[in-house]
Amino acid sequence: WVAVMCLAGSVGMALASETRTAEADLINPEGESVGTVRLAQVPEGVKISLDVSGLSPGMHAVHIHGTGKCDPPDFKSAGGHFNPEGKKHGLKNPDGPHAGDMENIEVGEDGTAQVEVVNTRVTLGEGKNSLFQPDGTAIVIHAKADDNMSDPAGNAGPRVACGVIERSEGDD
Repeated sequence: WVAVMCLAGSVGMALASETRTAEADLINPEGESVGTVRLAQVPEGVKISLDVSGLSPGMHAVHIHGTGKCDPPDFKSAGGHFNPEGKKHGLKNPDGPHAGDMENIEVGEDGTAQVEVVNTRVTLGEGKNSLFQPDGTAIVIHAKADDNMSDPAGNAGPRVACGVIERSEGDD
């Protein structure tokens, strides 16, 4: 019985040490830090934990974009939404969604938000839906909410924060 428990513990520790994680430091159009994003592979997909400040209160779109570059002030360098399967934009679109489309987040009256979402269409592993593409990927927060239908970006307005997604230290 003890041997079985030790073996189970070893397997659990081995799995824990192989957890894939990533992070992104968010900047605003002035190039100032406005928060962090932590990503972790979970059985359902990728858990994305956002901790942001300095944004306008209200609903904001959050998307994964297809290029790992965040040049202020407009962050156009991040390209369009991450869309390896060539779908239409929007969680409510019958021909969608993009792999990078996610639920809107709500920023409080104090300009902060701490939010966790799980994106089931991306991975921190290998393959076309991996967030570790040759050109990289980025997390972008928009000025307004995503209408979850309109192509190509849900009428979400300008890009107000951007962070390049990078593997966490120690994850190979």
